[in-house]
Amino acid sequence: MSILNKILELGKDTAVYGVSTIIGRFIGFLLVPFYTQVFTTEQFGIYSYVYTLFAFLNIIYVYGMDVAFMKYDSLVDGEEKKKIFSTTFITVLITSIILSIIFFALRFPISELLEIRYYKFDIVYFVILILLIDSLTFIPFADLRLRRKAKKFATIKILNIIINVTLNIILILVFKQGIEAIFIANLIASIFSLLALSKEILEKLKFKIDKAVLKRSLKFGIPYLPASLSAMTVQVIDVPILGMLTDESTVGIYRANYKLGIIMMLFVSMFQYAWQPFFLVNAKEKNAKEIFAKVLTIFVIVGGVICVFFSLFIEDVAQFEIFGRTIIGRDYLVGLIIVPLVLLGYFFNGIYFNFSAGIYIEEKTKYTFLVTGIGALVKIGINFLLIPVWGLMGAAFSTLISYMAIAFSQYTISQKFYKTNYEYSKVIKLLVLVFLAIGAYYLLFYFGEINLLIKLLVMLIFIGLIFVLRIINFKEISTILTNIFSKSEKKNII
Repeated sequence: MSILNKILELGKDTAVYGVSTIIGRFIGFLLVPFYTQVFTTEQFGIYSYVYTLFAFLNIIYVYGMDVAFMKYDSLVDGEEKKKIFSTTFITVLITSIILSIIFFALRFPISELLEIRYYKFDIVYFVILILLIDSLTFIPFADLRLRRKAKKFATIKILNIIINVTLNIILILVFKQGIEAIFIANLIASIFSLLALSKEILEKLKFKIDKAVLKRSLKFGIPYLPASLSAMTVQVIDVPILGMLTDESTVGIYRANYKLGIIMMLFVSMFQYAWQPFFLVNAKEKNAKEIFAKVLTIFVIVGGVICVFFSLFIEDVAQFEIFGRTIIGRDYLVGLIIVPLVLLGYFFNGIYFNFSAGIYIEEKTKYTFLVTGIGALVKIGINFLLIPVWGLMGAAFSTLISYMAIAFSQYTISQKFYKTNYEYSKVIKLLVLVFLAIGAYYLLFYFGEINLLIKLLVMLIFIGLIFVLRIINFKEISTILTNIFSKSEKKNII
């Protein structure tokens, strides 16, 4: 199969995974203003805090075993696949039960810590059950991704979201439930996902743990635990530091506008879901490195266009009124200035994921903690350095610089063990154009005049230079479109 066909295959999976990712994240984004209308600030704070803990605890519950499963399952065939699935799944099941028992025994001090002991429904019970059930879906979902069953993956994810959102609305508006409604809805949706995956689980499950597979999987997967925790630190540590150095109002403005970076986050998430199984499956190809190099170029081009477009026009989008209300409250619009930096941060996070192929393929996951640890330290340091001077802009800069540090560190280590000749000229040219376009936006914002016409002009110049500098040309676009339409015609004939 040609490089172009391989990349089109990746693009197809990215699009399918993107449906569930976009719907899920976007609905989650829309639920935020809904919750703020029906819950007190204290209740909303508890909800936010608990779901922040969810992000960390989910990592602990699976401790890299889903990654190990994908790595070793992609290398074998037949009955060996069942052996790897069974070993990783049963191991996660056993450890998840043990962790859940521990948390159950500690439920009273946990309730005291989270200040949720006085609710009619004990939220801690729901948290423990959700964590347990979700942990049992990680390996089956990874199996669907690896077998390129993207449509089934997306269908289950979307139905989970629909059930969750519908129950939220019914429990809160009809049955007048409080914050516990969020967790009840989440639990029922999680149970649905597990049941929907039960066929795949039972088909591949053998009630036996292979010691050799277990040892290899733990050796490969466990290094992802501290790495994943430090990566999560990169994502959220700016919030408590910003609150410590400023005030709650600044944090509120920062978080509301940070969420407007959802467009780039969705693009990166879509790519990540398809990219990992793609490079594992294609690692054996003779031209694998050539394929991976071309993927990075295409990612940078598409991501760069998205980043510049929304950096220029996010203000117009955020101020668009629906039934007399802007997308975010008018009091928060002053924070829109941070959004281009957030978009750039997510963009470099996507580049970091591109460079992860070599680390996975060569089984050098022990370096992942070093990479994400560098990012976490950089973000913490820059937060304390810049927030006292620039406030929320300092926090936004910490996001961008930390993700750039992660991307550069990942590239350096990956090249040491899996040297790939990337299309450096094209990638560097595009990155320079992205920084120049966003730099022009900030210069015009602070020192000149910026309006819709000027933004359109900057966007057109940016796109024009992509062709002038031959980062991409019309012949490449024509070839891609021809391949897409020719495949479509063949399907229609069949």
